[in-house]
This record gives sequence, structure tokens and C-alpha cells, in this order.
Amino acid sequence: MIRVAMTGVYVDDVAKAHAFYTNVLGFETRHHVDMVAGQVFVTVGAAGAQPDVELLLEPGEGPIAGPYRKALYEAGIPCIVFGVDDVRAEHERLVGLGVRFTQGPEEQGPVITAVLDDTVGNLVQLMQDAPAK
Repeated sequence: MIRVAMTGVYVDDVAKAHAFYTNVLGFETRHHVDMVAGQVFVTVGAAGAQPDVELLLEPGEGPIAGPYRKALYEAGIPCIVFGVDDVRAEHERLVGLGVRFTQGPEEQGPVITAVLDDTVGNLVQLMQDAPAK
């Protein structure tokens, strides 16, 4: 069986992204390894859950990543979607921490979503299943 083990997001600044994803969004550090030339390999994951799924915070400069990230951001397209139990409660919690949202909680068919700016060059969508009607 094939399963997701790791995916990544390109970020402007790995250290700043690490702080945001852990201190604000609530992820835990899975790996933080110093590499050559001052580079670091940093992964985070859901605190206390999904131990086999990691998010790699990748340096986002370069001829491929830069234009890709810029195009996604300018089009308002999130680079990743995170599941939450209650989008409205997470929105309220994160707004209280100063997080900027480009879309507040909205019901979109079978899901409720909200989109935030991760402060390191990306839009991130939060999603939950909408209550059955």
C-alpha cells in the first residue's frame, strides 16, 4: 500500500516558517537537522497525531519554486490544505494570535473552509466536513 509520508511547502524563511507552524498553528517539530552551508532540514507534523506524516519546510527561492509560489499566491490558491475539527473555532483562535485570513470561514458544499496567510509566502486552507443537514 502506498501512503503519504512527507509533503512539503516552499517558504521564504525556514526558521520563520518553523516558528509559525509550531508556535501559531500548533504543529510539533519532527526533524531539525543542520545541513551544509547553513541549510537546515526541518519537518513538522500534527502534535500528538499522524506520526507517519510530515510536512517539510523547504527553502522557496529558485527558478522553479519562486515563480510557482508567486503564481499560486497571486491567484489566491492555497499551497496546502489542513484538516481541522472546527474551522470557525480555529479561525477565531488564529485571528486572536494576529493571523491574517484572506477568506473567513465559508460553507462550500460538503466542507467548511478558511484561508490564511502563513507569513512566509503561502496561502493555507483549513477545512472541515460540513455538518450533515
